[in-house]
Amino acid sequence: MTRIKTLQPHHCEWVWRINEEGLPGVGKVSQSEVQTLIKMAHLPLGCFIDGILIGFCLCLLPGTPYGSRNYRWFNQRHDSFLYVDRIAVRTDHRNSGVGGALYERVFNEADAHGWSVAAEVNTEPPNPGSMRFHMHHGFERIGTLDHGSTSVAMLLKQRT
Repeated sequence: MTRIKTLQPHHCEWVWRINEEGLPGVGKVSQSEVQTLIKMAHLPLGCFIDGILIGFCLCLLPGTPYGSRNYRWFNQRHDSFLYVDRIAVRTDHRNSGVGGALYERVFNEADAHGWSVAAEVNTEPPNPGSMRFHMHHGFERIGTLDHGSTSVAMLLKQRT
């Protein structure tokens, strides 16, 4: 049985392992950084099957003390948003609707508060699967942020 529920700090090792499977599509983080992210997230979601984590999504509000350049980019341009810092699904459960189910919860939370949803997708190295996924879910590309050897497309799903 699949359930989406709030992640807790004791889930950090599972979240870290799934994050590692998602590299380079998600940023590399240590287990202690994952634990900090779970604690600071406004919406730390996990998708579980029979108690096993198969995917997660960590979302932050504006003004959170988080050092990500991508997150700061949105903070400098928007006052009201829910920022998807990372979303990842175990490789053996990809393309099974887990990401869409997690995003449905994100969109419901954002809609309840009148927030847009902010995210980014790697363009260098390219991540065409993630870009298709985000475009399918109504995101629009609103900018690009270059990090030297990498770059990301800045995406926003406007309020509904």
